[in-house]
Amino acid sequence: MPQSQYRAREVSAKTQEVVDYHRDDSLPGKPLHLMVPGGAIALASLGVIVLIAYLTWWDGRFSQATGLTLIVLLAPFYVGGVFLFSYGYELYNLPRAIRLTFIIVFVTLASVVIVAVLFFVLSSGRDLPGSSDKKSGSKTNARAKGTPSSSGGGFGIPPLGPVIMMGGLGRTQTREVTREVVKEVPVAPRSIDCPYCKRSYVPAEQNYACPACGAATPKELIEESESPQESSSQ
Repeated sequence: MPQSQYRAREVSAKTQEVVDYHRDDSLPGKPLHLMVPGGAIALASLGVIVLIAYLTWWDGRFSQATGLTLIVLLAPFYVGGVFLFSYGYELYNLPRAIRLTFIIVFVTLASVVIVAVLFFVLSSGRDLPGSSDKKSGSKTNARAKGTPSSSGGGFGIPPLGPVIMMGGLGRTQTREVTREVVKEVPVAPRSIDCPYCKRSYVPAEQNYACPACGAATPKELIEESESPQESSSQ
């Protein structure tokens, strides 16, 4: 079986060599049939591992025991995918494929550890006592000097809320609206004189009939009895 003429770090020339080998039907094997699925398996496994690590040590959805168990279960898939990729990339040279697999896995592990440490430092840095003391000390100094703190406005700009409100109140004209409330006071019916016997009585109290002669009260006298005093006077 022919050996590769290029090293693994010579990516451009090495890739072209693998493609030419795959297209040559006189040579045994098809390296791209190993590289493509192996690379897909490795990338998918690595992505899931990174997601589990994030959900375990950053988001806190998984416990550490659960996260470590899932990562251990996915690690063989990642290593196996890397080995398939390396075996096709090195043109079926087993020793070189194992060495390349070890290098890729080691570099990946180191990168994951570095990223995890940075995430931990950044997340824990927000809760350090020193940072809170510095913030409180800066606010206290700002109040003691009489200067506005950074919470009032960005880039040292004082809070403009009261100024804007005072300016708006100065430009606003106050309108007073006076409404007249009219209450209707019920009018007590007045007494009228019977046109027949001249007897005085209140029609509403006598069922609209004269108590003396029994004559029905005329309509105009009923209206006069129940109308206000002003209208009756007019």
